[in-house]
Amino acid sequence: MIKKFILSKLFSNLILFVVFINSVVLGLQTSPSITECIGTALHIIDKVCLYIFVVEAILKIYFLRVDYFKRGWNLFDLFIVVISLAADFPAFSSFRALRIIRVFRALKFISGLRNLQIIVSAIGRSIPSIGWTALLMLLIYYIFAVVGTMLFSESYPAMFGSIGKTMYLLFQIMTLDSWSMDVCRPIMETYPYAWVYFIPFVIISSFVILNIVVGIVVNSISDVTNSKKICKIKDDDFAIEEEIHEIRAHLSTLEIILKKRQQEKERNTAVNR
Repeated sequence: MIKKFILSKLFSNLILFVVFINSVVLGLQTSPSITECIGTALHIIDKVCLYIFVVEAILKIYFLRVDYFKRGWNLFDLFIVVISLAADFPAFSSFRALRIIRVFRALKFISGLRNLQIIVSAIGRSIPSIGWTALLMLLIYYIFAVVGTMLFSESYPAMFGSIGKTMYLLFQIMTLDSWSMDVCRPIMETYPYAWVYFIPFVIISSFVILNIVVGIVVNSISDVTNSKKICKIKDDDFAIEEEIHEIRAHLSTLEIILKKRQQEKERNTAVNR
């Protein structure tokens, strides 16, 4: 019964609620005025949340055994709990600076909410394709950085004085952060045809490459969603098969009991005769 409870949706929701409370408390503890008023209460609530997380980890390790360590989020939760506990002991005073890592327990919302799991899984699945896109973007950055440095470094050394400065400026242009009024138009006063350099870069980086990245992530989300549906169907089929096996086992037990009772009746009838 305890194992079913810790694996139930109710227990998961309770832990998510505690995670929410703990995250709010950690945020309130950053305010000096609030800490001065209710700092003791916040400290107590923080400790209670920590002990709840400890009990959760112990129960799951006890009932799930090796299966507990097969899931990455369980290992992440266990690491946070161990660091939080170690920070309270004098022998591990060097870990006190790592207590801030407790706020990352808010990421446990991902493990408890299916839609967030889909998004994170999709991002992880799209990393290889995004990596190749980033390599293409880096190549484009390098080409435009070399050209920009050669063209504008003498007149605008603060922006185009080196490859590094030019690449940083190109990153600003890619984000469309005041690229026209603060960068392009002032340079066009000295170089009227500078727009031939800036506009193609904006089109390639801000509209083409970024849309490619968005398309990769969207396709990954679609693939993950479909795979989740397939896994859910398989899990439902497996659950039905398990129920059928249980029913068959119960029927077999009932048949054995009925046979024994029938044999006892026949023996009693034979004795009476």
